[in-house]
Amino acid sequence: MTDKVCLIIGGGRGMGAATAREMHGRGYKLALMSPSESCEALAAELGSVAHRGVAENGDDVQAVFDLTMKTYGRIDAVLIHVGGPPKGDLLEISEDDWDKANAMVVKPVIRVAKLVTPVMEAQGGGSIVNITTFSAFEPSLTFPTSSVYRVAVSSFTKLFSDRYGPANIRMNCLLPGFTDSLDLPQKFADMSALGRLARAEEQAKAAAFLLTDDSSFITGQSLRADGGVTRAM
Repeated sequence: MTDKVCLIIGGGRGMGAATAREMHGRGYKLALMSPSESCEALAAELGSVAHRGVAENGDDVQAVFDLTMKTYGRIDAVLIHVGGPPKGDLLEISEDDWDKANAMVVKPVIRVAKLVTPVMEAQGGGSIVNITTFSAFEPSLTFPTSSVYRVAVSSFTKLFSDRYGPANIRMNCLLPGFTDSLDLPQKFADMSALGRLARAEEQAKAAAFLLTDDSSFITGQSLRADGGVTRAM
């Protein structure tokens, strides 16, 4: 599979970096973007290319897309992993922060889809994975804007899968629980049925499953990898 290419938005640290390593191990060529130099350092380590930028900036997304196509000429898989949006008491969150959350969480998914879908159509298929959160299933007042807008991503994912499934382009969401790439207190580990935080490498394996042909008949889904934090059926 040395001709296959994976573009990772948010591929400098944590789950994004772990997924980059996992996909590299599976023979994929990589293009990475993150807000800091971490994506550049990881790209140098893995023999890949990188562009420093943020997902809510359309020019940055366009730049990493252009870099990927110029370098490799194709895109087979895309992971979109954005940072956490603003938090606060539900009705105390400003309208500007709600708008910022939308710009951080929903718009990058749409923006990336518009860029890569024609490429994948010409190639005969591809896979897009959006990392969201377990609170897309069970909203939490701890993460109000995330809970609201990650659900919007799940809805867009279903609509996209219906529209572009006939072109063999799949889109799914990965809903992680609390992960060790964040500095979290023990109470968050205790919330999981397994009594621990997820390892970033575990989330990367779940992401790689959805990004590759291992999940070739799965699309429009939201896969919870939360260690049993959510209770809803």
